[in-house]
Amino acid sequence: MITSRFHSISPFLGTDDLPAALAFYQDKLGFDLAWEWGSPLEVAAVCRDQVEITLTCRSDAKPGGISRIYISIDAIDDYHAQLQLAGVAIDVTIGDRPYGMRDFSVVDPAGNVLTFGEPLPQAQPAC
Repeated sequence: MITSRFHSISPFLGTDDLPAALAFYQDKLGFDLAWEWGSPLEVAAVCRDQVEITLTCRSDAKPGGISRIYISIDAIDDYHAQLQLAGVAIDVTIGDRPYGMRDFSVVDPAGNVLTFGEPLPQAQPAC
């Protein structure tokens, strides 16, 4: 089995006003828009250097939990298999997503959601 290598972590932050949050991160903090998704806009990410922060509408935040993080890894299918062998409940099944990632989610005992993702071959990261 291949050992999965963890690359980065991308926190999800809730907001009541996504356009205002995007403006703050871009205009005040110097971040670039990495991507946005949904119509109307539900979630977007900003990036600067190797840091990416995902912003999501608080009322539409899915999946729920105290906090959510997105961890970029490689060999995602092998890591998914390792977790299944260890008896970890998979909250969101592994799959290729329309936002260019193959990912899955687990929930820790405190209700925090950890999503593990690997870019799909055709996806080009913005950061």
